[in-house]
Order: sequence, then C-alpha cells, then structure tokens
Amino acid sequence: MNRDTPAAAESAARSSARRRWVPLVTLGVALVVLAVDQLAKNRVVETLTEGRTVPVLGDFLRWHFVRNPGAAFSMASGSTWIFTILAAVVVVVVLWQIRRLRSIPWALFLGLLLGGVLGNLTDRLTREPGFPEGHVIDFISTPWMWLGFNEAIYNVADIAIVSGMILFVLITLLGLHIDGSPRGARESAAPAEDGARTERAADGAP
Repeated sequence: MNRDTPAAAESAARSSARRRWVPLVTLGVALVVLAVDQLAKNRVVETLTEGRTVPVLGDFLRWHFVRNPGAAFSMASGSTWIFTILAAVVVVVVLWQIRRLRSIPWALFLGLLLGGVLGNLTDRLTREPGFPEGHVIDFISTPWMWLGFNEAIYNVADIAIVSGMILFVLITLLGLHIDGSPRGARESAAPAEDGARTERAADGAP
C-alpha cells in the first residue's frame, strides 16, 4: 500500500533542499572569517611596528602587534607544530561533519570554528619562521577584559573560535541536533518506527 501523501512529499522536498544549502552556510561563514582575518593580519604586518602599543579607544581597545608561536591567546608557546597538527585535524573533522548538517545554528558554529582554525592554520603554514611552525599574527589588545590576569593579545580568528564555542554551549543547552531534528524527536522516533513496522506487518507488507 502506498502511504505517501502530498504533505510527506513536500516535507521530503524541503529536507532535500536544506541538505543542499545548509552546508553552504558553514562554508560561507568560514570563508568570510578567513578572509577578514588574513586581510587584517596583512594590514597589521604592513603598517604596525612589532611590540609597539597603539591606543585606539584608550585602554578599552589597543593594537599591539606580536608574533605568537603558541595557541590562542599566546598559550603553550613552545609547541607550535603540535597546534598545526591539531588545527589540521579540526579542519578535517568539521568538513566531515558538514555532510550531516541540517541545522542553521550548527552551521554557524561550525563555520565560525572552521574559519577561525583556518585563519590561524594559514599563519602556521605560510608565515615566518616557516612551514609548519609559522607564528600567528596577534594584534588586538583589550586589557580590561582579563580582570587581573596577564593581558592576552589575540586576532580575528581567535574571536571567531571563541564565539563559535559560546554558540556551541547554547546549542547544547537548547538540545538542538546537527541534523535539524526537533528536540525529543529522536526519543519518539523509535516508538513511531515500531508502530509503523507493526502496521506494515498487519497489512502483510514486508
């Protein structure tokens, strides 16, 4: 017995369309983040003196150009090659997860993460002292943010990564699924499938 309905067909069509364009959101966000990050860093290298602080909005926002061999916010400065490998792994994992994407919040999160990681990975692969231990260009200084801790200097890619992780926490708290299914849908799917199998069996269908 054919149980397809116009509503089911329309739902399937919407799902197919979302399957095509939602991953493009991730790629688009990632490309924007990467482009802005690299353009800003190139501008910094061309116009700022390394190690010199330039006030922009007093102590609220300053430019301070440094070359960072470590992770985000200048952590673990002696392990540049390790972070290069980790960044490459993150890129591969994100690209693999794109195939499952049906959710806009997840697409934004993965796009921010992918763009940020690619931004810093590009520095490690192309900037001095050379592949694969290039130093990341950091230049944004906001000392008021650190509440007594050592001041951190960061860049656009770092902002994208942190913003993505904040979004990930919200996604997790809201219980949103990467495949776009509503909250609780997976818990109710199993009983529904069992009922469908029972109904097919009663009809004599395989």
